Amino acid sequence: MVTKHIGMVYSGMGPDYRLLVKRARKLAQQYELTYEEPIPTTQLVQRVASIMQEYTQSGGVRPFGVSLLVAGWDEDRPYLFQCDPSGAYFAWKATAMGKNHTAGKAFLEKRYNEDLELEDAVHTAILTLKEGFEGQMTADNIEIGICNPEGFRRLSPTEVKDYLANVA
Repeated sequence: MVTKHIGMVYSGMGPDYRLLVKRARKLAQQYELTYEEPIPTTQLVQRVASIMQEYTQSGGVRPFGVSLLVAGWDEDRPYLFQCDPSGAYFAWKATAMGKNHTAGKAFLEKRYNEDLELEDAVHTAILTLKEGFEGQMTADNIEIGICNPEGFRRLSPTEVKDYLANVA
C-alpha cells in the first residue's frame, strides 16, 4: 500500500520493489503536504516511472529489475497501470505480469467485461492466477488487493481462504 487509495505489487527483484515503494510513499507525502490533497494515481505512476527511466540512462547504476502494477481510485473511477523497468507505463482495465503473463492476459481477454461485480472480479483474478500457478494455491502464498471508493486494502488470509474455497 502506497497511500490509502493506491496499492502497488511487483514481479521481479524484491529489494528493487522495496526501494520504489519507499520512494513512491515519499512522493505521495510530499504531494499531500504541498497541495493538501492525495496524489492522483496517474501522477504517482508518472513520477515512479520517471525514477525507473532515470536508472536506465545513468552510469554506475543498474536499471531496476522489477515491473509494477499500480492500482488506485481517484474521484470517481479506478485506475490500473503497469510500469516496466524501462520506465514505460501503460493504463489497463485488466492485465497480468510476471511468469506466464501471456497466458494470463489471454485468459483475461476472454473473461473480463466492464460489468463485473467485485466478487466476480476476485474470482476471475484467482482463476487467472491458477492458469500459471505451480503447486497448490493457499491463503499463505497469494495476496489479493481490492481498490474501491473507500480506498485500497489487502484482503486478510481468512477472506482469501473463503474466495479460494468458492473457486475450487
